[in-house]
Amino acid sequence: MREKKNNKKRVIMNHDIRASELRCLGEDGFAYGVISRYEAMAKADDLNLDLVLISPDAVPPVAKIMDYGKFKYNEEKKKKEARKNQQKIVLKETKLSVKIAQNDINYKIERSRRFLEAGYHVKFRVFLKGREMQNPDAGKDVLNRVWPMVEDIGTKDNEPKFEGRFVNMLVLPKKH
Repeated sequence: MREKKNNKKRVIMNHDIRASELRCLGEDGFAYGVISRYEAMAKADDLNLDLVLISPDAVPPVAKIMDYGKFKYNEEKKKKEARKNQQKIVLKETKLSVKIAQNDINYKIERSRRFLEAGYHVKFRVFLKGREMQNPDAGKDVLNRVWPMVEDIGTKDNEPKFEGRFVNMLVLPKKH
């Protein structure tokens, strides 16, 4: 079986089918049974449709009489519709430090609350510098001070976690 450049299997149809006998299905679901390739091609030509090999590994191989162009068009239409209905998650980040003043926390919380109300996910990050790395619990303490200020409009996805030079906490908006 030949393959296209994008590694999808090539569809075998009409005169490319090499099996001598096929289990043939009609467009409306009618089963013609096991017939020769020439009979199947003749039936497809009579209906002005294509003979498409569905299951080449079966014994005997299964082929279906269908309008392949219409089939491909409907498949693409379904894919576009599925992409249109996908939700995109936007992640906003709020950076804090261990030595942050209370008024700075209040300002950053105010902005983060607006993000949560707009439906965005918010990641709070405390950056640890120099000797602050010796005590990562200080970063967790900052995030534990922040959490009560946003818990009424958000849900904590995970507890504050130490990752590299950061202590992170992800807050998701509450579902209404």
